[in-house]
Amino acid sequence: MYWVALAGRREPLAPARDQVRTVLAGVVPCVDDAVLVVSELVGNAVRHTTAGPDCLTIEINGDQVIVAVHDPEHDDGRVHLSETAADPLAESGRGLWLVQTLARRWYVETTAVGKAVVAVLPRRKSAVSRAARS
Repeated sequence: MYWVALAGRREPLAPARDQVRTVLAGVVPCVDDAVLVVSELVGNAVRHTTAGPDCLTIEINGDQVIVAVHDPEHDDGRVHLSETAADPLAESGRGLWLVQTLARRWYVETTAVGKAVVAVLPRRKSAVSRAARS
């Protein structure tokens, strides 16, 4: 398990992306998917919580990669797909739809200090990379 501190960072997105690339590059083929998923989860924590993200965890477990963005706010049911998630003309609200599309599953987990939004990705070649080649 890898842990990345994000609390108190003015711009937590770049270090989160960089760490995902560093940890997963050359180890698993799903690097691009993991970077996109983490970007969406960190961005949501920045936009939708008061304190922003606390940390990011990355775990490689068998045929899957598990990423989790932790924040200090308790789950109050606000973390869900928006009604406009799949609307290609919507200006926002597609982040969790992307996560759901790329991940095997995603969920919200209560922690001792708040919550974690967790995404479980298949270790295989990333969908982002496959789409770029088509």
